[in-house]
Amino acid sequence: MNDWPDDGGYGRGSANSQPEGPRRMSHVQRPQVPQQPPRSHQGQGYDPNFTQARNQGYDSGYSSGQVYGGPQNGAQGGGRGTVPPQYAPQGPGRPAPDWRKRIKVGSIVLVVGVLAWGIGTYAWASSQMRNEVDLSKVIERPEEGDCTTYLIVGSDSREGMSAEEKKKLHTGSAEGKRTDSMMILAACSSGNTMVSLPRDSWVTIPNFVGSESGKSYPARGGSKLNAAYAMDGPELLVRTVEFNTGLHIDHYAEIGFAGFANIVDALGGVELNIDKGFKDKKSGADFQAGTQTLNGEQALAFVRTRYAFAQSDLQRTKNQQKFLSALANQAATPGTILNPFALYPTLGAGLDTLIVDKDMSLYDLGKMFFAMKGISGGDGKSMNMPLAGSAPQNSLKWDMPKVKQLVEQIKNDEPVTVTSDR
Repeated sequence: MNDWPDDGGYGRGSANSQPEGPRRMSHVQRPQVPQQPPRSHQGQGYDPNFTQARNQGYDSGYSSGQVYGGPQNGAQGGGRGTVPPQYAPQGPGRPAPDWRKRIKVGSIVLVVGVLAWGIGTYAWASSQMRNEVDLSKVIERPEEGDCTTYLIVGSDSREGMSAEEKKKLHTGSAEGKRTDSMMILAACSSGNTMVSLPRDSWVTIPNFVGSESGKSYPARGGSKLNAAYAMDGPELLVRTVEFNTGLHIDHYAEIGFAGFANIVDALGGVELNIDKGFKDKKSGADFQAGTQTLNGEQALAFVRTRYAFAQSDLQRTKNQQKFLSALANQAATPGTILNPFALYPTLGAGLDTLIVDKDMSLYDLGKMFFAMKGISGGDGKSMNMPLAGSAPQNSLKWDMPKVKQLVEQIKNDEPVTVTSDR
């Protein structure tokens, strides 16, 4: 049974025994594409009639030429050179850097870093100081004056030195320690003054309380100044200086041979102008006249020499003042203070051998060095204690009227006009 309609179609089979003859296939005509007036389209890269026909449902089977995705922002067609969506700009461009803000933040970070370094250094250096001298044990003290006064002592302590170092520095091997030099430094607004106290000065050793025993001792009468240190250390030395001068001592600082030489070496040497060459076998000194840089060994020989001079100890005290001023002038500079590679070795070399009073801070120590630096720069004066001749035991007698005038000028923060002939 054949359900197909008898429309003369082709290829559906037949009940006749003979094959069917060829049939003509009817012509199928496609709908005509509507004609559109020509329009100008920039950037599409293809005839808009094809796109129009496609939008009306006509498919010619020909690619529109769009390479990436569909139309962008409602535009017709894709066109050649369309930017892939993943590379299309997304929002506004990156803003220009705010250099003013960056500089401000960088400056704050730098300041905080410098402050942290400064505080850390101050704390470390303070912990290295040897605050061992208790000036509260000194009795019957004079009233404080307007200036800050320091008693600076160089001792012949050989503490911590090896046999080789003692030989190299010509220090000998004597036990214990004695004062090798003593000077008063007055830091005043009217000008700084450094006064050397010859160790052979004839003074009165007054009654005192023992720094270790706590016992009271009667006055010992006349003796050389360095005997006070040998009897009961720094406390009795301060008591003796205050008793014989009437000047209140605010701070005490003492350094031994090794510490002195180490500080000089840590600074890379100290430049000094030596007026006249000299040699001394006992101290190891051997200097030519002229400007030269002294290392630790040479510096120690320079400040210890006395037998090479006609004025002996008096010339030595002048050399000590000269060198200490040069040392302070080099140590208290931005190149040392602001350079950790110079500051830390210098502090490390000196602080563990520097003995100071219990109330002395690192700030006070800094003021002391800057006061000495001021003297070397002409802001003040250095001198020996005024002398009036000889005394028992081949010692030196102070010129007491001049000493009294000198002390009053320092107490009242007045420019020092007193001079010393020697």
